[in-house]
Amino acid sequence: MYKYLDKVNSPNDIKAMSIDEMDFLAKDIRKFLVRSVSQTGGHLASNLGVVELTLALHKVFNSPKDKIVWDVGHQSYVHKIVTGRKNDFVSLRQFNGLSGFPKENESPHDIFDTGHSSTSISVAEGIACARDIKNEDNSVIAVIGDGSITGGMALEGLNHLGYTNTDMIVILNDNEMSIDKNVGGMSKHLSSLIRNSTMNKVKDEVEKILSVAPGGNLISKTANKVKDSIIDKFTPQECAFFESIGIKYYGPVDGHNTKELIEILKKVKNRKGPTLIHVITKKGKGYRYAEEAPDKYHGVSKFDIKEGIKSSGTKSISSQVGDKLVQMAANNDNIVAITAAMPSGTGLNIFEKAYPKRFFDVGIAEQHAATFAAGLAKNGMKPYFAVYSSFLQRGYDQLIHDVCITKKPVTFLIDRAGIVGNDGETHHGMFDLSYLNIVPNIIVMAPKDSRELSLMMDLSLELDSPLAIRYPRGNAYDLDLGDYKPIKLGSYEVLSQGKDIAILSIGTMVKHSIEAKKILLESDVNPTIVNARFLKPMDEEMLHSLFKEHKTIVTIEDNVVVGGFGSRVNKFAVDNGYKSKIVNIGLPEEFVPHGNADDIYESINLSPSKIADKIKSL
Repeated sequence: MYKYLDKVNSPNDIKAMSIDEMDFLAKDIRKFLVRSVSQTGGHLASNLGVVELTLALHKVFNSPKDKIVWDVGHQSYVHKIVTGRKNDFVSLRQFNGLSGFPKENESPHDIFDTGHSSTSISVAEGIACARDIKNEDNSVIAVIGDGSITGGMALEGLNHLGYTNTDMIVILNDNEMSIDKNVGGMSKHLSSLIRNSTMNKVKDEVEKILSVAPGGNLISKTANKVKDSIIDKFTPQECAFFESIGIKYYGPVDGHNTKELIEILKKVKNRKGPTLIHVITKKGKGYRYAEEAPDKYHGVSKFDIKEGIKSSGTKSISSQVGDKLVQMAANNDNIVAITAAMPSGTGLNIFEKAYPKRFFDVGIAEQHAATFAAGLAKNGMKPYFAVYSSFLQRGYDQLIHDVCITKKPVTFLIDRAGIVGNDGETHHGMFDLSYLNIVPNIIVMAPKDSRELSLMMDLSLELDSPLAIRYPRGNAYDLDLGDYKPIKLGSYEVLSQGKDIAILSIGTMVKHSIEAKKILLESDVNPTIVNARFLKPMDEEMLHSLFKEHKTIVTIEDNVVVGGFGSRVNKFAVDNGYKSKIVNIGLPEEFVPHGNADDIYESINLSPSKIADKIKSL
């Protein structure tokens, strides 16, 4: 089916190819990617952009002896294809199938498990320093995007790499995109390097001329001074950033010119000290729809290749949040919105269009975002920081130190809470109830549906303290449970009265509890269903009543069972001397794999039927 791709089962097959054959292989791979991802969903645009770069890396280096570390890893599909896994792409991101990110247990070519941005330089430098201690002989390469390199951890890694002077290569894949358009000073700096690429060619030519001076490549100190003087005259100051911290800079290089990529990689392969190669690529290259709208084709569901992605007509919960925040801001000039490089993912692109001067995209910098929000609050603003649950983990110290200790009225809109599905371990929001539970001064809420989410955002306007609202990934949904009244701080809600057993659920698990009760009623088990909706403060008055009237209390949450909502109920029971049987149902104390959300819930006993089975067994 694919003339060239069918011949590739390992990196060794690429090494035997000519440049022309590799270019034909690149075309085959792009066709394969579009066809495969259209059937399974996945990260498309980012992988289409790194085809030639990936092939060049495997042409020049010897994986897995040479270590290639992919930042985030959502652009590692081509790497997986050429390292013997192309036949597994039918199961991409499916339950028990091929991961959408590098996985050490999947292949020796996957050097490190990744999923979050800005980690590759630190990982690769650690591997390289260990190599030097052990006197091993291999290359180490970190491949990082221009979005990821804006993250503070990446800059920390670069700073340390320049200091240690470790032999290592950083490939900066620059497509001027992360998920949305890149922002910030580093992005502007990289753009200036692209504009001044001619000056870098002058620099290379100067080095070539001086390399033939007496002594061969060992240029005299005098010649070095001459070289530096010439370069200072012709190279713009922007190009000096990386070299000023001790990292040799090469580029920009055309990331779709296979010959040029191979030449530069061979040139730096055995170079001593740290090197950065600035590669320019086009996100979505080779598929017209993805080239025209790379943000829409970053992560996709199944789609028709000929027609591209079509709007589903359904509103996501994230978009609902964006709309609601716009409505609130119309009546409150102090409301500002913050995102860490995820305006469309969190729905804040809607707010940006309505109130551009009150919108802030800080780039991949959750730590800065949290403290920046605290500063805004200090000067009288009402900041809302929308962030994925698993990404807020990177701003945890700032949440504690700068927001909660000082009691600043920052609202954290925690998107993608609970099970997110196909992205797996690195993206499930399974720890937020636990890590927020132990922090003083913060109010934590989780709505049962979209209408209650809107009411919680209304409540946030009335509160002058740190606040978190967590909600799941997916389409907006309404449980249609009658009247929805304004929410009183710390109040629970009895949805249906039963006897003997009370089920206290929080967030999206309320829906599972309602469905579980329907199953239980068929076996004459009639539990009371309670929408807890507040992790803290608790509705102690209702809890006293529930413990007095029910023999068994069941808590259900889509958070790791240790330290979360159930643990808080357990403590209440102990503190008040209740002897009722308590059963905590939640995510297991282990990392949950990728797959369809319903398949995952079934596998970890959090589906409505498995919840019903558990309660029957009591």
